[in-house]
Amino acid sequence: MFELTTAQQGLMLIPFLHGLGILSALHAVLKCRTSEGAIAWGLSLVFFPYLALPAYWAFGKDKFTGYVRRFKKHQQARRNEWLEQVREAGPTVAPLTPELDQARIGFERLADFPLTHGNQVDLLIDGEQAYPAMLEAIASARTYILAEYFIILDDGIGNKFKQALMERAQAGVKVYLIYDEFGCLGISRSFFAEMSEAGVEVVAFAPGGWTKGRLQINFRNHRKILVVDGRLAQVGGLNIGDDALGLSDFYGYWRDTNVSLTGPAVLGIQAVFCRDFYWASGGRDIPEIDWTPNPDHNGPDAAVYVAAGPADQTDTGTAIFLNSIASARRRIWLATPYFLPTEPVLSALQTAVLRGVEVKVIMPFKRDILLAYLAAFVYLPEALQCGIEIHRFKTGYTHQKVMLIDDELCWVGSSNMDARSMDLNFEGNLVVFGQRFAKTVEKMLELDFERCQRMKPEDCPSGLLFRFAVRFARLFEKIL
Repeated sequence: MFELTTAQQGLMLIPFLHGLGILSALHAVLKCRTSEGAIAWGLSLVFFPYLALPAYWAFGKDKFTGYVRRFKKHQQARRNEWLEQVREAGPTVAPLTPELDQARIGFERLADFPLTHGNQVDLLIDGEQAYPAMLEAIASARTYILAEYFIILDDGIGNKFKQALMERAQAGVKVYLIYDEFGCLGISRSFFAEMSEAGVEVVAFAPGGWTKGRLQINFRNHRKILVVDGRLAQVGGLNIGDDALGLSDFYGYWRDTNVSLTGPAVLGIQAVFCRDFYWASGGRDIPEIDWTPNPDHNGPDAAVYVAAGPADQTDTGTAIFLNSIASARRRIWLATPYFLPTEPVLSALQTAVLRGVEVKVIMPFKRDILLAYLAAFVYLPEALQCGIEIHRFKTGYTHQKVMLIDDELCWVGSSNMDARSMDLNFEGNLVVFGQRFAKTVEKMLELDFERCQRMKPEDCPSGLLFRFAVRFARLFEKIL
């Protein structure tokens, strides 16, 4: 009986892989959102299918399948009931300028939730303020706690956070926790199992697996959410870990920003949590929580929580930046750990400069992820040349995600200025209208600028090897 040798079998596999590469290239041409992406994937799949095929089917997808569809099929009617309760309570928004009113419309449509008045929003600067406030809020819970974090570390503050949730669960409070499986990679299963045994309902946001013939492993839930009894929330850039307390030898001082919120906008945050919990739990019933706005709450701020992610029909992650930039008339101050803007966002910033808007960006001087640090130098020379001010934070490491527009609009949240946050991550930002809160953000950022060094064009290395490394690093910006 004739048998093929291993070498012959290998030779027969070559045309099969090339044929599969051609079919995948056609798929990329049909599905990729940008011509550049279609060309890059198409050529790679045709000429280098051995490497490109697994990469494309694992990382080439930029839409997350099943998340919204599953929720709408089983839970959309309930969400509409929650929304109706919020609207019937009649939280009204103070009059806005025409420019801000246009921004409001954009943010409301992105959030699928109304901008509400009567909120109290306060800054929590760095872990030294945010973590004690977080633990105090958890300890005050009487009915339920909703917690959702990208990273929860098994360290000092991580264990304090765990113990606080377990104590409330054992006291009869309903406690729900979502953690991102990739963000918590390396954390022992026993860390979360201990919470489950104490009564905390723990679920992992784990997008791995096949959906419609494609792997979904390149998506992350990057949100940071804490809601207590439907009356108080904390969101922002802080994960749960000792690094944010300045205890890392590598990072040193860690600069980050959260906000504490009371008022009807809290309900929008817990609506996002419920949708995440429903998907992450595999369709388990969503938490039974309070959806009645407090009619007596009379805070000074108008706010809405704008969630974005790859499951949305529109590019909400990019639209948050574009809607903010388009509303600016005088200034845009932005703090981000990564400056890797997509082409539409960089063009919007450049256009703002041409309109006479002051654009100032705070980013780290110290590197975090080496590839991200290098890839930024693709964009920095062009940004500097057009008049965008780049200020590199030299006192430790800055991780905050904050944008201030003129004197009445700002947001604090989890969105970095990079392609991953805009296209692949599930993110959330609290957008606040009003001079009072904007003034506090202004003062905070002014202090940050004092700890920065303004970048000059000559600070961008121009050596051939460095330029090659920068262009090479850029190839990976969507999987960093």
